Amino acid sequence: MMQSNLPLQGLRVVEMGQLIAGPFASKMLGEFGADVVKIEPPGIGDPLRKWRKLKDGTSLWWHVQSRNKRSLSLDLKAAEGQEIARRLIAEADVLVENFRPGTLEEWGLGWDALAEINPRLIMLRISGYGQTGPYRDRPGFGVIGEAMGGLRHLSGYPGQAPVRVGVSIGDSLSSLYGVIGVLLALQERQRSGLGQNIDVALYESVFAMMESLVPEYDAFGYVREPAGSALPGITPSNSYPCNDGRYVLIAGNGDSIFKRLMTLIGRTDLGDDPRYAHNDGRSQHAELIDNAIAEWTLQRGRDEVIAALNEVRVPAGFPYSAADIVADPHYLARQMIAQVQTSAGPLKVPGVLPKLSRTPGRIGGGGPQLGEHSEDILAGLGLSAEQVAGLRERGII
Repeated sequence: MMQSNLPLQGLRVVEMGQLIAGPFASKMLGEFGADVVKIEPPGIGDPLRKWRKLKDGTSLWWHVQSRNKRSLSLDLKAAEGQEIARRLIAEADVLVENFRPGTLEEWGLGWDALAEINPRLIMLRISGYGQTGPYRDRPGFGVIGEAMGGLRHLSGYPGQAPVRVGVSIGDSLSSLYGVIGVLLALQERQRSGLGQNIDVALYESVFAMMESLVPEYDAFGYVREPAGSALPGITPSNSYPCNDGRYVLIAGNGDSIFKRLMTLIGRTDLGDDPRYAHNDGRSQHAELIDNAIAEWTLQRGRDEVIAALNEVRVPAGFPYSAADIVADPHYLARQMIAQVQTSAGPLKVPGVLPKLSRTPGRIGGGGPQLGEHSEDILAGLGLSAEQVAGLRERGII
């Protein structure tokens, strides 16, 4: 059942995206009450339906990425399909798309054309390189955005091939920036009554996370390099081995935290040394400090190490696997593991973020079947049953 107090209740969103960046953005809008109509190609649907692990022929990822959406199967390459899209968009608040730049223009669905029929429309466009610039026509996936944005150069260990984060972080970061853009545009529309076009590039979304990368190069000619599990220039913050073959992550880089950590491991000589009182001094001797901590952790099991660190208020943890996550009492207490009913049966899925105290988001169920809501959506546009049947016969839906 739809909650009546969701913050985006009444917001109408049309999604023309596929795979990750566009659909992740509209997923978030749907979790907070927006009515999201997802347009998919007839017969095949969004390729994400067949990505990673499948159950009953459908990706389990699909039930996370496409929850709270209604599916309309529609051939956007056909003139009839384009006309139906225009009718939908004429009544929409937001359009989300992540096709190659120029694709919607080829279909007569570019920004200028759509803004003319719906001046209040907010159009979120996510692409590899953005809608302008010399690279705009290049194909771009999240992995390429992560590389160009600077993240891949910093990933892994010195002298080894760069590694990737095990999820599509470039796409998801772009989605988050896209949602921020939509919310900003909605706020501005309250004053002007007009929509606007939001241009998000994958590489720029990654680049925005690169902290002091550019000013350090500009000021000193310093090129930041991969550093494995350490965080260069912030000490101590690293991964340390335990005697049970597992690892613990310790972030003892606050000045007072560092002193408590050194007292715990029996190295007050380091904790009281004025050279290490502040981060800049500690970072000049990071290897010495890391070795001292590792000597202590190697004498203990991981759980013992974390318990001792928690006792003296030193931030510590370990790399969680999926099994660790679903069993963790804190995840459960904060409702970050939800169970929903899907076409593949009941499934555990991630909960909703951010957490609003008065109007929290919701998960209505898993992802829709291809074209599951086509007839209802088209009837809402005023098409008769005979017209819908004709569209189906011609392969438009």
